[in-house]
Amino acid sequence: MTHFRHKARIRALQVLYASDSSGHDPLITLKWLAEELKIPEATLSYAQNLISGVIENKTRIDSLIKTHAPNWPVEQLSPVDRNILRLAIFEILLDNKVPLKAAINEAVELAKVFGSYNSYRFINGVLGSI
Repeated sequence: MTHFRHKARIRALQVLYASDSSGHDPLITLKWLAEELKIPEATLSYAQNLISGVIENKTRIDSLIKTHAPNWPVEQLSPVDRNILRLAIFEILLDNKVPLKAAINEAVELAKVFGSYNSYRFINGVLGSI
């Protein structure tokens, strides 16, 4: 069960990154990605839930990032770090479908794979304070 969630988080991060960088509609981007990569339905559904949740709560989530990382303005964070934080904060505070430690661990793992050298430390620190 967790395997499809991990893949969904990767796809959600890719879509949110693309949307953040290009301004494209994230749900249309997800649909295109799903067709290109033949994403299984369970993965697609969970990714769509994450993306929709982040979009609907973006203002609230960004406010939390500003509060817990005051030296790092949200708009100046790398798009990867910003969207990993958004996904994790949505899962931790608003979605409540996975345990806290699992959501944080997943975010740290995404940062290790997709972020810069110290992204995972930054992500872990912000999420730890939240």
